[in-house]
Amino acid sequence: MSTFDPIPSDARVRALTIEVVGEPGGPATVLGVLVTSEGEVPAELGLSREALERAGFSGKADQTLVLPRPEGTTLVAVGLGERLDADSLREAAGAFARAAGKDAAIALALPEDLPIDAATAGQVVVEGAVLGRYHYEVLRSSSRATVLEHVTIVAPGQDLEAVRRGAERGRSLARATSVARDLSNAPGSLLDAPAIADLAVRIGAECGLEVEVFDKAALEEMGCGALLGVNRGSADEPRLVKISYRPEGARAHLALVGKGITYDSGGLSLKPSNPSHQQMKMDMTGAGSILAAMSVLGELGVEVAVTGYLACTDNMPDARAQKLGDVAVSRSGRTIEVLNTDAEGRLVMVDAIALAVEEEPDAVVDIATLTGACLMALGPLSAGLWANHEGLAEQVKAAAGASAESVWHMPLDRRYRKYLDSEIADVKNIGFDSAGAITAALFLAEWAGQTPWAHLDIAGPMRWESTEGYRPKGASGFGARLLAELAAGFRKP
Repeated sequence: MSTFDPIPSDARVRALTIEVVGEPGGPATVLGVLVTSEGEVPAELGLSREALERAGFSGKADQTLVLPRPEGTTLVAVGLGERLDADSLREAAGAFARAAGKDAAIALALPEDLPIDAATAGQVVVEGAVLGRYHYEVLRSSSRATVLEHVTIVAPGQDLEAVRRGAERGRSLARATSVARDLSNAPGSLLDAPAIADLAVRIGAECGLEVEVFDKAALEEMGCGALLGVNRGSADEPRLVKISYRPEGARAHLALVGKGITYDSGGLSLKPSNPSHQQMKMDMTGAGSILAAMSVLGELGVEVAVTGYLACTDNMPDARAQKLGDVAVSRSGRTIEVLNTDAEGRLVMVDAIALAVEEEPDAVVDIATLTGACLMALGPLSAGLWANHEGLAEQVKAAAGASAESVWHMPLDRRYRKYLDSEIADVKNIGFDSAGAITAALFLAEWAGQTPWAHLDIAGPMRWESTEGYRPKGASGFGARLLAELAAGFRKP
């Protein structure tokens, strides 16, 4: 490894050839055939359901059965589960791409009586195939993976041009998630706060985004004491990165705020040395998902202005580190008594939220790997959603549904606000023993004020612990497609 590329997936997905045809053909060496768990088996497999079941294949979701042939294209039976819809097709495409892991050129056949629109089918097939074949091998001395180079969608009886349009949209969305996964998988030693800022400048130049980087001196001048307090124990300077997407005639303005803790030791409230601690390089997944999502807004033709704020530092203990009982003065002037240095994400976020609100956007959405309490409440499959505006919450839920990045609407229960009262400052950074995810959301809401605001706690789904469908074990890149879908459909709340 001579040079470290923090986003190797970007070039790979851009280089992928996508072909849409009405009948099988082309360079593919393996053809996937979709099979539901009930009903008729597609004739092209040449096998009955009884024969498939004898081979251990019932058509359940995430099931595949490779059927080698003496000559010609290898067939793969791909399970859909009970029915074919957008979510099951995305899952099936991912499972198929993994089953064909040694093939650089693959093809997936769609049925003629497709129950979803052609564009959506094209989109989710490419999303599933690209994300299912995702691999992070940039730090290996030699790669063991076969790069996916060619995807053919066989769509008999469909509007092929609509399938192509959807497939290209799927490429953009899959590239966003792949880049977000790359960023989260990268070690904090190679992707510190200055490195994220440099990468944002590079991506901005490539994607037509305006990027402003605020270093430590600038943050001091701006009064971002909450972010600076977290950075006090670090050997590396913090960065606050502002990314602007400004299409001509923008009809609305959405602000996105992301937690960018490149490594979270807990500070003086040191984390235990356990598997959770080992994954704290992923504590910047929120910022990574925003950077990745914004890189594809132009390709998606998003018609609203979007401003992203990445609040980046690590959280380390040394002689200068923030101590329990210290008081930080935030950008808004509000003071924060720090009673747990491991509740640092909310500190870096509030300075960025304050800056976002100052520009008077139509809404602010923040995203962060914020609390273990949310993981305990919802598990690893869904993010928690809090909001001070029901209309904005509905837009976030719609984007979550479109991207299959699950969220659960949680209560912003203001009865718990009193537990954030401090004896010596305006607010303290932790609540009480229970409702930790709610009190964290209430803390952030203080800086949103009356601006429509939503908060996504992605501590649970930041990482997949096992491989399934289009979700290989490791960093999930959760939020990148959700945020891109939100921006694409955003309207003033």
